[in-house]
Amino acid sequence: MLEMLKKKYPSAISWSFGDNAQLADELAVLVVEGKKTATCSSLSGFFSDSTIPVIGGFSIILNSQNEPVCVIRTRSMQLIRFNEVTEEQANKEGEGDLSLAYWQDGHKTFFTREGHFSEDMELVFEEIELIEVCKRY
Repeated sequence: MLEMLKKKYPSAISWSFGDNAQLADELAVLVVEGKKTATCSSLSGFFSDSTIPVIGGFSIILNSQNEPVCVIRTRSMQLIRFNEVTEEQANKEGEGDLSLAYWQDGHKTFFTREGHFSEDMELVFEEIELIEVCKRY
């Protein structure tokens, strides 16, 4: 399936959400369900990845088993500080109760695991569009 998708979307990159199997699966499902229309990463994490999304580019989202779940397209990217993320942006991430407080708590934990957290750290905030569903849960 992955090879077929790479032929269909030749410039697509493939990756999974989060930093563990549970997050990879949970967040991919939120995209498939239409609840997750945005994602973010620390600026340092963004540039340390071997695969970097670009505006207009396609990504094949993988689950914890490295199986394609869906194809997304990056619609926009914004450089923003952690403490500038709005309730609307947090809601677009589709996680938990969709509140800014939930988003802040979860992302503070995530960025701390990544090795760096501060209230004014820079993030790359991406809005995404679901293009194709490969696997339903």
